[in-house]
Amino acid sequence: MEFPADINILYSIINMKLRDKYSSLSELCNAEDIDENILVSKLAEAGFEYAPDINQFR
Repeated sequence: MEFPADINILYSIINMKLRDKYSSLSELCNAEDIDENILVSKLAEAGFEYAPDINQFR
């Protein structure tokens, strides 16, 4: 998956996929062939953190 340039769009897409299709961030990353560390770092730079208890970035 190529990340969109706009971080808010990335945030929205990832949270939508987590909500609708995947039960964990690891499952999403494995299925979508995404490097989990890169995704988490990119979203962290914008102030978003993964909350496993709700399976969303906040």
